[in-house]
Amino acid sequence: MIRKLLIANRGEIAVRIIRACRELGIETVAVFSTADRNALHTQLASEAICIGDYRSVDSYLNMESILSAAIATGADAIHPGFGFLSENSRFAAVCKTCGITFVGPDSSVIERLGNKSQARATMVAAGVPVIPGSEEVILSEERGREVAAEIGYPVIIKAVLGGGGKGMRVAASEKDFTVAFQTAQKESEMAFGSREMYLEHYVQNPRHIEFQILADKYGHVIHLGERDCSIQRNHQKMIEEAPCEALSVTLRAEMGKVAVLAARAAGYENAGTIEFLLDQNGRFYFMEMNTRIQVEHPITECVTGVDLVKEQIRIAEGKPLSLKQEDVILRGHAIECRINAEDPAHKFRPSSGQIKQLYLPGGNGVRVDTAIYAGYEVTPYYDSMLAKLIVHAPNREEAIWKMRSALGEVIIEGIHTNLDYQYDILNDPAFEKGDITVNFLEEFSRRQEQQKEVEDDVV
Repeated sequence: MIRKLLIANRGEIAVRIIRACRELGIETVAVFSTADRNALHTQLASEAICIGDYRSVDSYLNMESILSAAIATGADAIHPGFGFLSENSRFAAVCKTCGITFVGPDSSVIERLGNKSQARATMVAAGVPVIPGSEEVILSEERGREVAAEIGYPVIIKAVLGGGGKGMRVAASEKDFTVAFQTAQKESEMAFGSREMYLEHYVQNPRHIEFQILADKYGHVIHLGERDCSIQRNHQKMIEEAPCEALSVTLRAEMGKVAVLAARAAGYENAGTIEFLLDQNGRFYFMEMNTRIQVEHPITECVTGVDLVKEQIRIAEGKPLSLKQEDVILRGHAIECRINAEDPAHKFRPSSGQIKQLYLPGGNGVRVDTAIYAGYEVTPYYDSMLAKLIVHAPNREEAIWKMRSALGEVIIEGIHTNLDYQYDILNDPAFEKGDITVNFLEEFSRRQEQQKEVEDDVV
């Protein structure tokens, strides 16, 4: 049994984990940087300890400081949340060496799946459909150009150790390849310290569909349905939905079966996400596996009634899954909007400062996951996400109306946010119809610009 759990993270996910632990009777330890001394997670945890200055490398990415905090406070488990050290195989391994339970998969699994080339090879061997791509790591532009010609343009160039959209560029043709490859490789070096790249054929106008899986120590693996994460900017998700309107019952069952197969092939344990691209002909391809809890996990919780964080903790304690595949029933439709501290009117420029006034909506089927409060100081040092606004309704149409209403109630004064931008998306005719691909926001922005030009002409 886990008696005291340290959360190696900050913000809303730290708060989310603390709340789950409270309900399970588990004491919590919050860690914080000097910039987060007054953060909500430090106030809600059983105890809190400073682990370094405002720079992530000196605090939330500092393994030594985090492990020292765990040992000093007597924590017997660590939950990494998402981001920071959540998919760092070395961190998971060191936790195990120190006799501390890591709430997540084994370090060897994280390492294998975190390397996109190895993950792809694992899936190919298991018979999981993958996008045509390079079979080896690409280090030089010259070799990359040869492989691109074999695969066929357009191609997408990705960092082997990448994530979060970094180290990723699309080359539509041979003439675009040099700039795309050099840019992606440079980003990879800066973000991940690696020049290793790989190439895939670029699937045009797909949907980004991910399946939530749970796996315990006893070989039981289930999926909890899918999320449509197609609405994204610079490969960063902005709006997510569950379930996906484009999936028939048959296709959902087929993709879910493959997701479970992929998790089994990886020897996976705990909560994870199998990510697919779904093309316009209904063909789907494995893209990657995320070995952690996802930002958008609340919409799966809404439609299934399963508390994913509690399940993570139970699995880490060695308990079997609390449900079987036949127990998983999807009810209704859920939508999540990520409210970010940024200014869409000025190229999404990050915004920081003190929140002067705050009002968050509530009511039936409305959930807000956040760590902000009136008087909270939004710093420029970390991710820009302020809150996740989640709604749940009997069907997609009602969920859209509920989200419009909820967005209209939110008041965040003192900084710029993307609230109005989100509201505009929810009122877009293409969104209403479910006409969504990963290129949605590009097309949406063009429609906005055209509308603005028409309005300016009228004036």
